[in-house]
Amino acid sequence: MLTPAHSLPLFGPSSFPRRTRVLFSRSCRTVGPGGEGRCAGVEGREAGRGESTNFVTQAPGPAAAFLCALRAGQPLRPGGGGAAERSRRRLQSRRPRRSQGDPELPTRPRARRRAGDVSAGMGRFSLEPLSLPGLALATALLLLALCLRARRTRRPGEPPLIKGWLPYLGVALKFQKDPLNYIKTLQKQHGDIFTLLLGGKYITFILDPFQYPLVLKNHKQLSFRVFTNKILVKVFAIKKLTDNDEMNDELHSCYQLLQGKSLDILLENVIQNLKQVFEPQLLKTTSWETAQLFTFCGSIIFDITFTTIYGNILAGNRRKLISELKDDFLKFDDKFPYLVSDIPIELLGDTKSLQKKLIKCFISENLAKLQGCSEVFQMRQNILEKYYVREDTEIGAHHLAFFWASVANTIPTMFWAMYYLLQHPEALAAVRDEIDRLLQSTGQKKGPGFFIHLTREQLDSLICLESTILEALRLCSSTTSIRFVQEDLTLHSEIKDFHIRKGDLVAIFPLLLHVDPEVFDAPEEFRYDRFVEDGKKKTTFYKRGKKLKCYLMPFGYGASKCPGRFLAVIEIKQLLIILLTYFDLEIIDDKPMEPNYKRLLFGIQHPKSDVLFRYKVKS
Repeated sequence: MLTPAHSLPLFGPSSFPRRTRVLFSRSCRTVGPGGEGRCAGVEGREAGRGESTNFVTQAPGPAAAFLCALRAGQPLRPGGGGAAERSRRRLQSRRPRRSQGDPELPTRPRARRRAGDVSAGMGRFSLEPLSLPGLALATALLLLALCLRARRTRRPGEPPLIKGWLPYLGVALKFQKDPLNYIKTLQKQHGDIFTLLLGGKYITFILDPFQYPLVLKNHKQLSFRVFTNKILVKVFAIKKLTDNDEMNDELHSCYQLLQGKSLDILLENVIQNLKQVFEPQLLKTTSWETAQLFTFCGSIIFDITFTTIYGNILAGNRRKLISELKDDFLKFDDKFPYLVSDIPIELLGDTKSLQKKLIKCFISENLAKLQGCSEVFQMRQNILEKYYVREDTEIGAHHLAFFWASVANTIPTMFWAMYYLLQHPEALAAVRDEIDRLLQSTGQKKGPGFFIHLTREQLDSLICLESTILEALRLCSSTTSIRFVQEDLTLHSEIKDFHIRKGDLVAIFPLLLHVDPEVFDAPEEFRYDRFVEDGKKKTTFYKRGKKLKCYLMPFGYGASKCPGRFLAVIEIKQLLIILLTYFDLEIIDDKPMEPNYKRLLFGIQHPKSDVLFRYKVKS
């Protein structure tokens, strides 16, 4: 599902992987009397200066040294007049002195001094382990820097400010523990607009759905591109796009190939690729087979989406190559919530190596070996080759990001739609009946040897099926539209106007709307026909007696709305039709399934655990 990165860099204990280790760097130094932090080690070193543009270098004084230490990964201790330095001098004083005429003592060759060496300049660091007092001092300095960041106070005319008592983290822990009820509580206390400190970011939440269009259409003061470009750099190592609006605009023009006649061609490819997946093995499953539902859905969606966009792998070990790529991709995707946080990628275990490995899979040389690529891929490739040399690995980073956007939310959507259907017999019967009636009207036969072929118009006529998918999205989507405030602005509301500061973030939080009992009757229940009215798709919902323009927002809104939503939905529809037509399906686990809010604000939530189901071809 080509959903833009509506994501929030949360930072807190629950945001760290278990194996994350805090290490220190030998590549850090402080420069100048003010102690401005510079990092010369891991990446971004400028020739002759050893400077880094990484965000941690902006921390002042000793805190910068500590943050730079976290950034790189070797033990260090502040040099100068400390205990370690005095110990080194004592050891040097004990070395035997050479008398006149004695042979010269062997010495180690002096390493050639490089520009940016940690020993250069003021405030250098010796490479000895940090003692407990030193560690305590560095931690205290870091906490002091974070506390200074949290000293912000509410100005007249600004929304209510909720900072919490934790430096930097603010209220992130409460928010992650139970986001929906926490936001509901704040809404009762403060109204529909308030600002939270979450992981070092001040984010103003907008909860009134009638304000959504006004906020999201304000492109002058509220930027989506500034926000997403930061994510593209951190998650996918795409750097050139941040300062090249012309390339950005050209790449966005490719999205026209995800609708209209081009979408019809993609649908034909989806059908053929599903046939390639099902006919060799799955349609021969005459006895019950057991599988994990999320894993099952993920494997099929990954396979057909990759082949539809990039083409067929011609090698004889195609299945093995796809499986290995899928495993690496899903491992990388699992780290996505940490990648968009302020945690350096070097501290996320093997994530950096996974990122490089995946990018290499998508470089021009490798994708050129595939057969039958899509128009949208070819157009993107042609544009990228205008701005990069063909061999540049950053082209692979662009294709990886595009593919991630194509499947990362489609997989959990497929899972939830399938899960709710199998858990609600009345929904399953209604959707199957609708599919049967369509197949009869088009003269298509069911059973082995007959593969279903439907046009986009015929898929669109399946109102119950589409309503089922939309209801699953309503219950499990936490997509949040986030904008970067480029200049001070005033938000207008029915009650009063609020001033928002430059540099903050503004977040549209539709999760609350999706469970609003005034908009949706019994919102906690799954109702497959919630979006059906008089045999047609229902699009009219009301709040406070007024019709809502925005009532369901799993794909975002406006200019940043998911450009690949049509492809994602037809993939899910086509796969559900095949499974419900050809197979008997049953959930084995009785345990209730709930969303895992680990990916809160990133799109469609994954389940807390997978669920066993079984399937076999209908007799």
